[in-house]
Amino acid sequence: MRQSRLFSGIAVVPALAVIAIFFLLPIGVIIYRSFTEPEPGLGQYAQALADPTTLRVLGRTFATAGIAVVVCLALGYPFAYLLTLVGPTARILLMVLVLVPFWTSLMARTFAWISLLQRGGPVSAVLAFFGAEDVTLRGTATGVLLAIVQILLPYMILTLYTALASIDRRQLAAAQSLGADRYRAFLQVYLPQSLPGVFASSALVFILALGFYITPQLIGSPKEAMIAQVIGLRVEKIVDFAGAGALSGILLLATLGLFSVVILAVAPLRRGIGQMVAGGDRR
Repeated sequence: MRQSRLFSGIAVVPALAVIAIFFLLPIGVIIYRSFTEPEPGLGQYAQALADPTTLRVLGRTFATAGIAVVVCLALGYPFAYLLTLVGPTARILLMVLVLVPFWTSLMARTFAWISLLQRGGPVSAVLAFFGAEDVTLRGTATGVLLAIVQILLPYMILTLYTALASIDRRQLAAAQSLGADRYRAFLQVYLPQSLPGVFASSALVFILALGFYITPQLIGSPKEAMIAQVIGLRVEKIVDFAGAGALSGILLLATLGLFSVVILAVAPLRRGIGQMVAGGDRR
């Protein structure tokens, strides 16, 4: 047992070293510079939070990420639920549809969206058919949101399916045998048990959406910039590493805060679900 633990500890050292060198060290340097340049203190953070443009960009970024979560959840939950209902063959086919985007590079998908959303493209033609003449979604927040949702939807579906597949569907049959109809059984028995998966998948999609850079850069416009574009602009054009570090630190704190909220919200749900299941087993 001791040898096994020692071997496991040694085996994980290379992975920890890679994380420390290529992830934690750069983050530490960026945060350090944000506190020490041009002089030690919280000046960069105070300046960033006092800038109306920066606050507007932060608000737009969080709003876009929040809407992306809502849309992905509305589309992904029924699809993930369907995956738990169909047979093995149909599940494989549906899973292939979910995994196909992972087999295509992000750049290729983004350029495909540029072709779809540009003036005179297929989306404009469809909107014109329904009476919305001369509508171009490229360069708008709506176009960026569509692309982000398409890219992040597989993450929502896969995470949700993992959570939904672990729920014992016999509880639905038991609820219906006690007089509940299908909808009431779903809302009172199945849905509460799926909430931890909903929180986890929503947090994953939200955090990924916060850091999007390529998609808003190519599809959006400077007027609809997100926080990652502003950070990139400060580094590439202004060479303001301290200011970019402060914005990165604010984004990191927001992400960690979201993780904390999700953990605090999921833990009571899991305990409640465990007690409900245990109580059902005793009965």
